[in-house]
Amino acid sequence: MIVSRRMTALHRYIEYLARALEIAGVAIIVAGVVMATVWFLRAGWQATDWRQAYEQYRANLGRGILLGLELLVGADIIGTITAPLTFESVGLLAAVVLIRTFLSFSLETEIEGCWPWQRREMRRRRQSGDGDR
Repeated sequence: MIVSRRMTALHRYIEYLARALEIAGVAIIVAGVVMATVWFLRAGWQATDWRQAYEQYRANLGRGILLGLELLVGADIIGTITAPLTFESVGLLAAVVLIRTFLSFSLETEIEGCWPWQRREMRRRRQSGDGDR
């Protein structure tokens, strides 16, 4: 009986933690959009180079979304601890994690401008000044 109450309380705290991570993930995405937009407008008006400001805007938007998605995936995984495990719930979680992971991969590739396995070489080129070749 005592163990059951403690487990119920523990599950409730874990649910709160998962909800808090979800809220934090959404807040980071919203804040990222707002901050990226402010930086975009400021950079475009100051330098009047809207094309370069746009490229930075897309990268900054992607970074905010990427960070928020990471928290949302974490919240989904933590949330499974308290959810009743059925084939349907596990399948749904797998689909959500797969979709969010694919989005994260796509965003990171877009931000970096290369495939993940090419990053080390790309950074080496940038540091040595060969990035333009």
